[in-house]
Amino acid sequence: MADQEKQDLNNALFPNRAVYVLALIFVAMGVVNSTPVIPGWTEMWQSLTGVENLKVRSFSTEWFYPIVFFIMMLIVMLAHSIWRSWRGRHYAWFGAFMDIALIVAAGAISLTYLIEIDSVCLIDALNGDRARIMAETLQAEIEFAETMGLPAPDTVEDPKCVNTTGVWLVAIMGAAMLIFLGYNIKVWGLPLVAVAILIALYTFGTVLVWYFHGPDDINKYFMTKLGGEPRTFLDGVPNVHDALVNNASGILGRFMNVIMNMVFPYIILGALFGKSAGGRTLIKIAFRWTRHLRGGPAHAAIVSSALFGTISGGPVVNVLSTGVLTIPMMLKRGFSRVFAGGVEAAASSGGSIMPPVMGVAAFILASMTGVPYRDVIIAAALPAVAYFLCLFLSASFQSRKQGIEAFGELTEDMRIDREDIIHLMQIFLPILMILIFLLTPKDMVGCGPMAALLGADAVFQNDRCVVTSLPWILQVFQNAAGDAGATGWWAAAFVLVLLFLDKEFRAKPRKVLDALAESGITISTLYLMLLAVTVIDVCLNFTGLSKFVAIDVLRFLLSLDLGGGGSTTFQFVALIITMLLAVLLGMGMPAVPAYINVALLMGPLLVGLGIATFTAHMFIFYFAIASAITPPVALAAFAASTITKAEPMATGFSAVRSGIVMFAIPFVFAFYPELLLVDQALLDPASTSGERLPGYEDGIQTGALLWLLARLILALYLVASALAGHDARPLSIVWVLIRLATAVAVLMRPETIQFAAIAFAIATLAWHRVGARRAETA
Repeated sequence: MADQEKQDLNNALFPNRAVYVLALIFVAMGVVNSTPVIPGWTEMWQSLTGVENLKVRSFSTEWFYPIVFFIMMLIVMLAHSIWRSWRGRHYAWFGAFMDIALIVAAGAISLTYLIEIDSVCLIDALNGDRARIMAETLQAEIEFAETMGLPAPDTVEDPKCVNTTGVWLVAIMGAAMLIFLGYNIKVWGLPLVAVAILIALYTFGTVLVWYFHGPDDINKYFMTKLGGEPRTFLDGVPNVHDALVNNASGILGRFMNVIMNMVFPYIILGALFGKSAGGRTLIKIAFRWTRHLRGGPAHAAIVSSALFGTISGGPVVNVLSTGVLTIPMMLKRGFSRVFAGGVEAAASSGGSIMPPVMGVAAFILASMTGVPYRDVIIAAALPAVAYFLCLFLSASFQSRKQGIEAFGELTEDMRIDREDIIHLMQIFLPILMILIFLLTPKDMVGCGPMAALLGADAVFQNDRCVVTSLPWILQVFQNAAGDAGATGWWAAAFVLVLLFLDKEFRAKPRKVLDALAESGITISTLYLMLLAVTVIDVCLNFTGLSKFVAIDVLRFLLSLDLGGGGSTTFQFVALIITMLLAVLLGMGMPAVPAYINVALLMGPLLVGLGIATFTAHMFIFYFAIASAITPPVALAAFAASTITKAEPMATGFSAVRSGIVMFAIPFVFAFYPELLLVDQALLDPASTSGERLPGYEDGIQTGALLWLLARLILALYLVASALAGHDARPLSIVWVLIRLATAVAVLMRPETIQFAAIAFAIATLAWHRVGARRAETA
C-alpha cells in the first residue's frame, strides 16, 4: 500500500518523462550559473576544454534569463497541463489552447526581450546593423579623443536598438501577460490573479481617462498620464518596454535575479532534505524531549514544526509533513480536534519565520530592502523565539485546562539508534554550516588558531586582524561568507554527500535525481506566480498608486490631530491599517505575493511615519505569514483540519488563538526596533546620512534589550493564559480581559506605566496562585 502511494505521488509530481528530464536540465543550468566563486575553478575548465573565454558560472543575464524563462514555462505546462486535467471533458480543447498559448507567450517574451534589450539587439546583431553602428560610434569617439588630446577609447556603450518590435511590443506584452495570469488561476488559484487583474484594469482605465479627458481638472486617482500633448497611446510604449527589460521591476528583472541566484540553491536544499529520513527523526526527537511536559504531543508538534519549518519554509507543507504524526498523538492524549489542528497550523506557520531558512518571502524581503540575508535571519531570531515560547505556553495552559498529565515514559519508538544519528547529521550539520557561513564576516576569515592550523597567515595591526594569505579551502570559505546564494549552494552540496551515509538512500540513488527534478518544477511554478506579482508591481509603479495612498493616508491621520507623524498613536493607527490590508490581501494567497503586494502599497506609508524601512518590511512580512492561519481563508488551518476532521473555520480561529503572538510581535518590534538586533532596524528613514532613530543614537543597549525581553516574557505569559482561559485554575472573562490589558500595559511607554503594570501583574498572578492552592486543599 505504501509503495502504491509513493508511486501515485511520483506520478503526480512527474506526469511524464519529458517534464522530469527538462526539470533536470533546468536545474543543471541553474546549479552551474549559481556556482560560488571557487579559486581556480574557471581556469581549470578553460584549460580542460581549450576554450579561453568559457563561462562556467554566473552567465550573462541578458542571454541566460530569457532562455531559462522559456524552459521554466515549458516545465510549468508539462507539469500542470490544463488539457491533461480536463481531458475527456467537452471543454478540454480550451485547456489544450492554454497549454500551447503558454509556450507561445513564453517564447514571444524571451525573443522580444532579446530583440529589445540594448545589450543584445538580436535583429541588429543578425543583420549587421549593430556591428556597423558600434564601429561608427567608436570611430567618432576616437576622432573626438584625438581632437581633445585624450586617450583613444577601445570600446563604446551599447547603442540603442534600431530594429525592434515597435508598437507590436504592447500587443505582445499584453497578450502574454493575459496568458500568464490565466495559467496562474490553474496553478495558484484565483485570489492572486484577481488582485493583479483589478490593478491592471485600474491602470488601463486611468490611462483611458487621461486620453479622452486630459490631465486637467481630474482627481489624481482617476488619471495616469502617458505623455504630453497631443495625447497618443504611443507615449506608453517606453513604459511597456521598461516593464520588459528593466533590471529592477521588469518581468525578467529583480525577481528572476532573486530566484536564480539566491532562492535556487535553497529550494534544491529543501528537496534534498525531503528525501532524507531526517524529518521523521526530528519528530522522534521532539517527542523524546517533551515527554515530561504536560503538553506532550502538542509540545512535540511545536518543536518538530519549528525544526522542520526552517527546512521546508512552507506552512501547508509543514502541516502535512509533521501534522500526520503529531495530530493523531495529540488526539490520543485527549486534546480536542479543534485545538490539535489549530496548534499544528500555528506551529507550522511559525516555520516561515524561523531562521536560518525562512522561505522564499524572506529572500524577497532581503532583495527589496537591500539588507543582506544574514541580517534578516539575525533580525528574525528573537521574534521567532518569542512566537514559539508563546505556543509552548498555550499548549501548557490547554493541557492544564483539560487535565492532561505528562506521559513521562520513554517508549521504544522514541529511542535513538545509529541510523537516527546519521539522519540528524543530514539535517543539523547543513543548518550549522549555513549559520557559520552567513554569520562569519569575510574579513575575519583567516583569523584565529584553527585558521593558523590550516595554513592562514595573519597579523594584528592596531588590534585588528589583517589576513595576508589564505589556503585554498579558506579562500572558498571567505568567498561564500555572508553570501546567501553561495551558502545555500555549499549547503546543498554538503547534504548531497551526507545523504549517501544512509544505506537505504545508497540503495536508491535515483532519489537524488527525483529531488532535483522536484526542485526544478517548484522553481518554475514559483516564477509563474511571480509573473502575476510583477503585473502588480509594474502597475503600482506606473500609476503611482502606492505613493498616492501613502500621502493621502498620512494627510488623513494628520487631520485627526493624533500628535504628529512621529507620535506613537499616529504610528499605531497606520500599523493597524497595514495589518488589516496585509491579512486581507493575503487571504488564499501564498506568503510571497501577499508580502510583496502590501510592501508595495503600504511600505512607503510606514516609512513616511518614521519607521525604519527594514522594520516596516519585517512588519508586513509577519502579517503575510499570518494570513496562512487567519480566517476566513486560512490555508494552513484548513490543511490541518483535513487531518483532524474538525470544522475548518473553527480550526482557523483556534490557530489564531494559539498563534496570537504572530499578530502582536510585529507591533512590539515596530515600537522597539532593538528587538530585531540589527542596525538597519534603527536607521531613520528621513535621514540622508544614515543617522539612527531618536533614542537609538548609541545603537542597541544591552541593558535596555534585556529589560524589554523580561517584559516581553511576562506579557507572553499573560496573553497565553488569557487566551486559553486557564492558568492554575479557570479564568473568568473579566480576568481574561484584565490579563490582556495588563500585557499591553507591560510593553507600553513610559516607564511609569510599565512598572505599575508589572507590579499589578505580579500581584494578580500571586493572588491567582494562592487562590488555586486554597481551592485544591478545600
